Amino acid sequence: MKALLSLLLLFFFVPSENLENHNEKWGQVGHYVTGQIAENHITEKTAAEIERVIGKETIASATVWMDDIRSDDNYDYTNTWHWVTIPDGMTYEEAEKNSDGDIIWALEKLIDELKEGGLSAEQEYDHLKMVMHMVGDIHQPLHVGTGDDMGGNQVRVQWMGNNSNLHRVWDTDMIMSRQMSYTELAMNIDTIDPEKVAEWQSATVREWAYESVSYREDVYDIPDNNRIGYEYRYKNYDTVQKRLVQAGVRLAGVLNDIYDSE
Repeated sequence: MKALLSLLLLFFFVPSENLENHNEKWGQVGHYVTGQIAENHITEKTAAEIERVIGKETIASATVWMDDIRSDDNYDYTNTWHWVTIPDGMTYEEAEKNSDGDIIWALEKLIDELKEGGLSAEQEYDHLKMVMHMVGDIHQPLHVGTGDDMGGNQVRVQWMGNNSNLHRVWDTDMIMSRQMSYTELAMNIDTIDPEKVAEWQSATVREWAYESVSYREDVYDIPDNNRIGYEYRYKNYDTVQKRLVQAGVRLAGVLNDIYDSE
């Protein structure tokens, strides 16, 4: 696994015959952006409940914990929870499922268990931090893979003249090229009106995944020489920003629904 210590919020693991082998993640800065935006949209009650569970740590910081625990064998069971395979022309229900779980299955399960309550302090801590991370992951289009190229990791490209791959371009390279901190980026894109917030928060986990699928044609629209840069960024950077702000707004909606739904 490559540790993308610089940027954009998400990724993947051990190969299976019919499923992706993703070894990069929605980079840390992207997750921080999602967490920062979520903090802007949670209620006071939700904020207090989150502090009860994870202490004084910010949501932004907590969003990367699920990547950190990949170094802990006790959490190996979560390795496949960062991604899902939905081949072109298929729905999630039709697609072959990973027996170890995937990001859709895990998000639905953990959110339901958090809402139900009755978890131990350790279970609630783990569940909450995993949800904070996975909401970000599922909004990165290449975390919902085709099953053909390890979520874009096998698509080698030249980004601004440097060796990269399509997954890294979406996780990291486009964001790094803007040279903004996560707080600057969050401030610039979190300008959504209340009506749009309500609309986005009404969508389901599976709808989030299908949205990621809907960007595939644009994601894979690269020249034959696989050299991409300013033009590709110009065409796709708005999508990167939209997915980040959607993830943050929706994470806030999930957290409010868990801890302040009355």
